[in-house]
Amino acid sequence: MSNALDSNTENELNGELSTGRSLTEAALARFRANKGAMAALFILIFLILAAFLGPYALPFNYEDPDWNAFKSPPSIETGHYFGTDQNGRDLLARTLYGTRVSLIVALVATLVSIFIGVSFGAVAGYFGGRLDQAMMRFVDVMYALPYILFVILLMVVFGRNVYLLFAAIGALEWLTMARIVRGQTLSIKHREFIEAAVAAGVKPITIVFRHIVPNLVGPVVIYAALTIPEIIATESFLSYLGFGVQEPLTSLGTLIADGADVLEVLPWLLWFPAAILVALLLSLLFIGDGLRDAFDAREH
Repeated sequence: MSNALDSNTENELNGELSTGRSLTEAALARFRANKGAMAALFILIFLILAAFLGPYALPFNYEDPDWNAFKSPPSIETGHYFGTDQNGRDLLARTLYGTRVSLIVALVATLVSIFIGVSFGAVAGYFGGRLDQAMMRFVDVMYALPYILFVILLMVVFGRNVYLLFAAIGALEWLTMARIVRGQTLSIKHREFIEAAVAAGVKPITIVFRHIVPNLVGPVVIYAALTIPEIIATESFLSYLGFGVQEPLTSLGTLIADGADVLEVLPWLLWFPAAILVALLLSLLFIGDGLRDAFDAREH
C-alpha cells in the first residue's frame, strides 16, 4: 500500500512540475511579446551594466576631486559629462556609483522580504487554525506601525550604516508578501498532489517548502519585481532626509538631496541623478506590470 501511495505521489508531483514548466514557458513568451516590458528590461540591463561596470571605465573616481574643475558644468572638453559638484567630484562617476548602491540595497532588502514573507505566509496558510490566526494578527499589528517612522527609529537607535538599512527595509517589506503567499497557499494545499503527499506520509514542513513554495514562483516574482522600485524609492527618501546612505558612500537619494540644496546655482547636480532614478523606477514598474500580465492566467 505504501509503495502504491509513493508511486501515485510521484506521478502527481511530476505532473504538476511538468505543468508548472509549461505555464512558466507560456508566461515568459507572453512577457517577451510585451514590447513595453521588453523595452524596460533593456533599459534596466543597460543601467545595471553602467552602474557596475561604468565607474571602471571612467578616468575619475566617485570620491576624488578634480582640482581643476570645481562646480564645473557638463562638458565634453573637460571629460566631466555630467559636470562636477562643489568639491570637484565627477557627477557621472558619483551617479553611477549611487545607482549601484541603490540597486544593491533594493536587491538585498527584497531578498530579505521574500525569505521572511514566503516562509511566514506559507506556514500560516498551510497549517491554518489558531496558528494562522495568531500569525496574521501579528501581520495586522505590524501593518499598523508607521513604516517610514519605524525605519527612521531603527536607524537612530542602532546607528546609520548601510547594512542596517538593508535589514530595516527588508524586515518591514515582507508583510504584503506574507499575505499574498498565505492566500495562494490556501488554494494550493487542497490540490491533488498535496493530498497525495500527505497520504504518502510526507512531513508537513517538507510539503510546505518542497511542494507548495515552488508552485508560488509566479506571484512571488511578480511581487518582488514591484517591491524593488518601492524599496529604491524608500531608500532614496530616507537618504534625502539624511537617514540613509552616509558619506563616503553615496546613493541616488543622497545625490538628489545634495542637488536640491544647490538647485539654483548648480542645477545639473539634481537633473542627472533625478533622471536616472526616474528611468530606473519606471523600467522596474513596467517590468513588474509585464510580469503580472504574463503570469496572471485570468488575463488569457
